[in-house]
Amino acid sequence: MHSTGTATPSAPAPAETLAGPAEDPHGEAGRHARRFGLPVATALVMGNIIGGGIFLLPASIAPYGTVSLVAFVVLTVGAVALALVFGRLAARHPRTGGPYVYAREAFGDFAGFLAAWSYWITTWVSNAALAVAAVGYLDVLIPVEGHRWTACLAALFLQWLPALANFAGTRYVGAVQLVSTVLKFVPLLLVAVGGLFFFDPSRLGPFNAGGHSAVGAVSASAALLLFSYLGVESAAVSAGEVEDARRNVGRATVIGTAGAALVYLLGTLSVFGTVPHGRLVTSTAPFSDAVNTMFGGSWGGTAVALAALVSMTGCLNGWTLLSAQTPYAAARDGLFPAAFTRRRRGVPTVGVGVTVVLASLLTCYNYLSGSGRVFEVLVLVTTFTATVPYLLAASAQIFHLVSGRPEAVDRGRLVRDSVVTAVAAAFSVWLMAGAGYAAVYQGALFLFAGVIVYAVMAARRQRGRTPVTEAP
Repeated sequence: MHSTGTATPSAPAPAETLAGPAEDPHGEAGRHARRFGLPVATALVMGNIIGGGIFLLPASIAPYGTVSLVAFVVLTVGAVALALVFGRLAARHPRTGGPYVYAREAFGDFAGFLAAWSYWITTWVSNAALAVAAVGYLDVLIPVEGHRWTACLAALFLQWLPALANFAGTRYVGAVQLVSTVLKFVPLLLVAVGGLFFFDPSRLGPFNAGGHSAVGAVSASAALLLFSYLGVESAAVSAGEVEDARRNVGRATVIGTAGAALVYLLGTLSVFGTVPHGRLVTSTAPFSDAVNTMFGGSWGGTAVALAALVSMTGCLNGWTLLSAQTPYAAARDGLFPAAFTRRRRGVPTVGVGVTVVLASLLTCYNYLSGSGRVFEVLVLVTTFTATVPYLLAASAQIFHLVSGRPEAVDRGRLVRDSVVTAVAAAFSVWLMAGAGYAAVYQGALFLFAGVIVYAVMAARRQRGRTPVTEAP
């Protein structure tokens, strides 16, 4: 038994209709759907930020040298600025959909659609990238990387398992997210704090190993590192499922982002200082290698690999929910197909199903195409597609600040909000530029394919509003 909404072509759905659990009059959603409090909302943000990225990216950015640590600091400043912007926007519009809602409220349907479409692409491409990263740690436990088909099947299994948890309802999504977030901190803190006692500066390698200029190396490595911070908007996207969203979304976003940033910086520094640079560049499980270097043998690396798999599965669990939330919000407004409004037990089931199928197809394509750098390719595509809704959200905040409307602007915080928003907007543009020509090209193909979808949906909405008259 589930509740199915219908798109309303003439006006956006009111905030209360996006709450989720209240939509089911028969009570089934109430048993399996539950609103998120501040702890779970914070866990959703931290769990989605600290997922596969931190466990693999130390090896991905190692070819750039320790200059990538500078990129990490710059990226952290930008991520916190984005977190503050999302918090302010969520207080103004506490509805499910996040950047989609903010862009549509400020600039209209087309901007809202672009935000929803690009964010949706980000989520399912990210799921494929996370599954690929998880296979690298699974290989520590069970050898799978040596055979392409085995690795592909393992990645598909890791995608479908969280999807099944989502079909069970938001109650179980929240429980899995909270437990996996706690468990993932064990290996991260072990390396982040313990690794400092085994730190050897001689293992860091050259400062700028890639041959780029310093600015170019920072931009290029930051484009890869952005993947580690995807998820800063998680609480805002799921605002309709958060208790006291006007207050808790902003708090969860800032606390979750700041906590993730601290773990990231210490963890990456420790990995750089414990694993020799030449070995780190080719590593598929850098945190496992770090623990093995610290304590000797292979038991530590095996334990870290197991914890990393739990972490990544939890991250996939949260991203699978987010992947369905934005299309659901857009579908309620008639900008996505109406099928995306179907919910069961608090979860937009069609969105989850379509997303996991698309991510699976992309995973198969990348494994079978013979690409040797699957993870980096997928990460850079999501770098471009993620910056589109980020930039639109920051622009929406600029619009509200410049408009000067009393109901949209807090005069006492005008200067601070303006500086933070300017940093977030500049940060988004910088990351888009740093993604590189290939990533922008591939991401743009995904993005502009959505224009055709928008044309069809806009025509259907127009036809639904216009009465048909017979010609004389």
